[in-house]
Amino acid sequence: MKQISILKAQQMVDEWIKTYGVRYFSELTNMACLTEEVGELARVMARKYGDQSFKANEKEDLGEEMADILWVLLCLANQTGINLTEEFLKTLEKKTNRDSLRHIANPKLMA
Repeated sequence: MKQISILKAQQMVDEWIKTYGVRYFSELTNMACLTEEVGELARVMARKYGDQSFKANEKEDLGEEMADILWVLLCLANQTGINLTEEFLKTLEKKTNRDSLRHIANPKLMA
């Protein structure tokens, strides 16, 4: 399986947009697209893990829906000058500092 970094993914999306996409959609349009993609993931999750059932010919590809979300998120990061690698590392540190003991001590999470 081929592996890439978040930074490489951002670069690949940017190259694709410049080669095939003409230009990025506006930030607001991409935000709406991101919301739409999250809704599509929610639909599949509700049918696969919730109480709803799939309709005839309805796809149940969680990976595809997650990748669609990642694509639009990478577009938004590129458009707004965000380095997602740096931001992810900051978030990981923040969550570790804030929550390192909180979840371990949560009786609701004990199996």
